[in-house]
Amino acid sequence: MHTTFNTPRKAARLLIATATVGALLAGGASAASAIPPRPATAIQAYGAIHQTAANKALVLHYFGQLVNRGNLGAIDPFVEPGYIEHDPTRATGPKALRAWASGLKTAHPQSRATVKKVIAQGDLVVLYSNLILEPGSKGTALVDIFRIAKGRIAEHWDVQQQVPDSTASGHDMFSTLSTPRLPGPDPRASSAYSEKVALGMMIGLAVDHDLTALDRYAAADYIQHSPTALDGTASAKETFGKIFAQFPGFTASPKRVITEGDYVAIHSHYKTSAKNPGTSIVDLLRVRNGKVVEHWDVVQPIPATSANSNTMF
Repeated sequence: MHTTFNTPRKAARLLIATATVGALLAGGASAASAIPPRPATAIQAYGAIHQTAANKALVLHYFGQLVNRGNLGAIDPFVEPGYIEHDPTRATGPKALRAWASGLKTAHPQSRATVKKVIAQGDLVVLYSNLILEPGSKGTALVDIFRIAKGRIAEHWDVQQQVPDSTASGHDMFSTLSTPRLPGPDPRASSAYSEKVALGMMIGLAVDHDLTALDRYAAADYIQHSPTALDGTASAKETFGKIFAQFPGFTASPKRVITEGDYVAIHSHYKTSAKNPGTSIVDLLRVRNGKVVEHWDVVQPIPATSANSNTMF
């Protein structure tokens, strides 16, 4: 069971204290129920690892077939009949998903998404991709979050942002520059510890407006892939200091956290004021040697209207 927290500061501190948070899904259960139980035996641990790998394989196959090949036949065997959609441009349900996929390939027959990173924990799988609608263009940075239930995709969230021609740091939005440059999450890294560090930084900074959280949890020269951000904690302090001064009512509400090895994905709702609809943001952080060493994000303003009533969270 997963839960959405509506009181950012209290929720944030609970997340840090447990350091075992799964993906937080909208619901009315107590916050404690959001913490998945740890496997009690080696057999259970093996089963959890096996299931995570199976969920990854399912999502990658489905994503490749539907998005890249336009294979509508991938929907019925891999998507739950009660599929819940959070993308504001799509209605909920498999029928709307079919219409979207068909329309994508009709309008952009050469479109292709290249998956850059895959993170999975429990029943959630995160894909970070570069979607190119037309060859030669920079395309879109896309984060998709899938919830798996009984071997099928039951729910989907996404956040997308146009890839700019250049970035403030000079780094692209997708590469991994910190060492070791592994193709995916490091299985030797402690997911619980990575989550504690990443949440310590993001919650302290965005929720509690504590600029010193960067000193405690981030490497001084940590690498930035966010298009408008420079490398390092000094630049981040300056940027967030200006934001807090300009928008004293700024809030950040973490909705779900997915951690695997040294990678942590945090899906949050950022608002500059109570009346502001805000933005849906996925921050992706890499933790090495007890510090955040690299950061990516995808930022999407929340539209005034939506094709479904599920919200982006």
